[in-house]
Amino acid sequence: MSTPGIEFRQVTKRYGDPASPLVVKGIDFTVAKGTLTTILGPSGCGKTTTLRMLAGLESPTRGQILINGQDVTALGPAERNVSMVFQSYALFPHMTVLGNVLYGLQVGRVPPAEAAQRAHRALDTVGLSGLDRRLPSELSGGQQQRVALARALVIEPAVLLFDEPLSNLDARLRRSMREEIRSLQQRLGLTVAYVTHDQSEALAVSDQIIVMESGLIAQVGTPQALYEQPCNPFVAGFMGEAMLYDGEGLEGGAVRVGPLQVVPRYPAALGPLKVAIRPEAWRVSAPQAHTLHGTVLKQAYLGSHQELTVDTSLGAVFVISPDAHQRWQPGQVVGLSLHSQGVAVLQDGVGT
Repeated sequence: MSTPGIEFRQVTKRYGDPASPLVVKGIDFTVAKGTLTTILGPSGCGKTTTLRMLAGLESPTRGQILINGQDVTALGPAERNVSMVFQSYALFPHMTVLGNVLYGLQVGRVPPAEAAQRAHRALDTVGLSGLDRRLPSELSGGQQQRVALARALVIEPAVLLFDEPLSNLDARLRRSMREEIRSLQQRLGLTVAYVTHDQSEALAVSDQIIVMESGLIAQVGTPQALYEQPCNPFVAGFMGEAMLYDGEGLEGGAVRVGPLQVVPRYPAALGPLKVAIRPEAWRVSAPQAHTLHGTVLKQAYLGSHQELTVDTSLGAVFVISPDAHQRWQPGQVVGLSLHSQGVAVLQDGVGT
């Protein structure tokens, strides 16, 4: 059995005096070597504090942090062999691209010839060959992000950390960069901890997702498990804008919500339960006998799909419809039905 790349054992953190509330409240998790784990959650949930404790930039109040089986709880950042890519990139504006990448090696007193070779190799790895003499101000946002990544990679860290690395990029560049980060992580077999508040980003790059809420871990699992089997209402609502409804589990694993019945991918137990329904699970049509009737309140055309808000007996329902050609208008009466994909059942607050 291989040694985990990262382990947190009952780690807590508070700022200020002992009477101050805990920011991180005794969390445990493991990141396997060579995998990418995303720590996901809303602002103030403790995810960045957790990453900073892993980097050695903050000291835990209690608990243990291990990297590759070594207890690093009391070690400083330079002693952990950890590298971090910040949201702001934190490049030195007066240094060239090559100078920025060389900096960590020079601080570590790596011989100049070896440092230059490693720096050029790192720049080649992130696709910046030939730009080594430019200043950061002469680069695009995506290129600056690559410089920050090369600077982190060049010291050959045991663990690579990302703190909201794509938040300063436009939507198209975000997608491109997250694909590059994921490809690089898999190709080099890096152990990565990645912090973001963006659910789609987490789903796209992760082997494992840790969802945090108010300093605690709400759920840990694969992207598919968290999306399809959320353990509680918070995770269901955070991962993909699911709305919760009262429902009833029927024979054969089906579930009833209002006048609708659907068999979710993970069957429901008998009896009263909560059902998390994501916007993309709804299907819109003309009103029919076995549909949930409602009135369109809002409609927005987004090119590849439409977003609707429909007033129904279950309340206002947010719908993402893949039918971009049909023009549903505010005030129009429509029928809603459900597709099993995007419907998750919660029973007594626990995902089934």
